[in-house]
Amino acid sequence: MDLHPGETIVFEGHPSWRGVLSFYVKGLGGAVVLGVIAWLAASVALGVVVFVVVMALVILAGLIKRMATRYIISTERLNIRTGILSKHIQQTSIDRVQNVNTEQRFIDRLLRVGSVDFDTAGTDDSDFTFRGVANPALIVAAVDKAQREHRREVATEQPPSGL
Repeated sequence: MDLHPGETIVFEGHPSWRGVLSFYVKGLGGAVVLGVIAWLAASVALGVVVFVVVMALVILAGLIKRMATRYIISTERLNIRTGILSKHIQQTSIDRVQNVNTEQRFIDRLLRVGSVDFDTAGTDDSDFTFRGVANPALIVAAVDKAQREHRREVATEQPPSGL
């Protein structure tokens, strides 16, 4: 993300590895099922090979998914960038953020991760969410800090009234 003059980054990060843990657990279940099917259909050796290959693919896919997602909060913008071969970028101005909501399901609380959802002015259908972040409260504090800094910058740029 190219920064505007005077813009500073308040937070930059990726989803936590704990945030993709449920993906790994589902992949483990799929690898076991496929390994057992291969074992019953052919041999124990093939079952083990299928299990190992599927688990390796699941781990690689989870790592790529995590590292290919980048969250940035600056004093002017929120930015979500996903993808490696093709890129998808969501961006909104920090002054358009009206509400910041966090969600931690039971399993998320155990894993100490959560999602932070941003409601922005003028958009009802936009899904602007930081998913699988390690400390949702830190994200909320970063947005609050960015909004305060943005308001302070805007106030210092305004000429005094009456001129």
